[in-house]
Amino acid sequence: MIRRALISVSDKTGIVDFAKQLEDRGVSIISTGGTHKVLAEAGISVMGISEVTNFPECLDGRVKTLHPNIHAALLADRKNPDHLKQLEELGIEPIDLVVVNLYPFKDTIEQKNVTLAEAIENIDIGGPSILRSSAKNFEGVVVLIDPNDYDRVIEEMDEHGDVTYDTRFELCTKAFEHTSYYDSLIANFMNVQRKDNSIKSILTLPYDLAQEMRYGENPHQKAAFYRTPILQTGTIAHAKQLHGIPLSYNNINDANAAISILKEFNGECAVVAVKHANPCGVGTGETVLEAFNNAYESDPVSIFGGIVATNREVDEETAREMSKIFLEIVIAPSFTPEALFIIEEKKNIRILTLPDIDMPVYNYDLKKVHGGLLIQEADNIVVDMDKLQVVTEVQPTEKQMHDMLFAMKVVKHVKSNAIVIAKNGSTIGIGPGQTNRIGALNIALGYAGDRTEGAVVASDGFFPFPDCVEACHEAGIKAIMQPGGSKNDQLSIDACNKYGIAMVFTGIRHFCH
Repeated sequence: MIRRALISVSDKTGIVDFAKQLEDRGVSIISTGGTHKVLAEAGISVMGISEVTNFPECLDGRVKTLHPNIHAALLADRKNPDHLKQLEELGIEPIDLVVVNLYPFKDTIEQKNVTLAEAIENIDIGGPSILRSSAKNFEGVVVLIDPNDYDRVIEEMDEHGDVTYDTRFELCTKAFEHTSYYDSLIANFMNVQRKDNSIKSILTLPYDLAQEMRYGENPHQKAAFYRTPILQTGTIAHAKQLHGIPLSYNNINDANAAISILKEFNGECAVVAVKHANPCGVGTGETVLEAFNNAYESDPVSIFGGIVATNREVDEETAREMSKIFLEIVIAPSFTPEALFIIEEKKNIRILTLPDIDMPVYNYDLKKVHGGLLIQEADNIVVDMDKLQVVTEVQPTEKQMHDMLFAMKVVKHVKSNAIVIAKNGSTIGIGPGQTNRIGALNIALGYAGDRTEGAVVASDGFFPFPDCVEACHEAGIKAIMQPGGSKNDQLSIDACNKYGIAMVFTGIRHFCH
């Protein structure tokens, strides 16, 4: 039975109407600070918190509810006669319903140029304590943190004379989720201020629900998209959708892959085409049209139904070329009005803008495994130019070196084992996700066809055998870039010297699983 309620909210959405409904049902209301003022001005009979604690609010409101008269009223077990006897002896009346939401810490830290002092001032102390006390004693106290639950509580009070056990337990769980999220948000903000990127003994990750989805990778799997509370610019979570139906699970995963690859080409006009999280074509050029055509020519079959991202504005001419094939998504910093009109004519296409698509993102890479989570620093390097080592008698030309560096930017994002064949600043063959390296090379050669004469190869891992060099020679490939580090490196070096192929070691592996 709900006889007494404590209301103290930062988000006052619907609170006046809810308090009136409680009052109409004979519930006495206690409140604090700004909430007390709002309720009193609405004509609701409300008791100030100091009347319950017999202690004034102090320290500019920092201390209001942290008092035994409040927490004993919340924590007393209604089924324990000793608890009830102690309340009576102490003159404390139980509180049966709590409505609390917390200081707007998230809103505060989202503001530009927020100071540490401003953030700290918006860390709620009393609110989480009240929520935790109430949630712990959920059988005796109904705890509300979300205005969307107000009507449900009133309906159950009218129907049952009280709030059901199942609803109480659900609201209790919601309260603990809320305080856990709130504390995680604070901890992560503090770590950012400290610039602390160390591996922690515990890991807290606050995320907000961005989108519920029709299904996941497959129609029988439920799915949702969560994003970090403080949105990182230049990410798929920050993109604005201009046209098309909501993004699917696979759309978001593939779009993230496309944007990640595109970031390697900051300063160059580039277009990336992705299919099933692997690039199927990457092209650079003087114009976005040239870059798109180069990406398309890399693999005209696989790009069908794929995702295309570019770091330049899409113009009318490029849009016309894009509209000749079926694309799931086009992502760009912007679109001219003419280009937007042309692309929107295509059925089922999604159009996304991301003005800061080139913005680098430095974060951790997370992978869920059954029973745990893998975490590592993001792979934020392609090569160290000072450590490149030409290991063959033949030196690569300037053009070959440019193409190999281009190819290495791409192969870094291809599932291992991975091979990328490139020519003239474009991919012509990509071999992803194979269990041996010669298999990956053969797939890439198959896509490249008769275009391999004079091309270059990049590999995400070392060559354990000279078979890859043999295959490159037969295809007319003239330069190879790979990490090196195999005990059989010399076999591949000797094969390159035999066939006049330049080989460059980077010393950096780029496995991507």
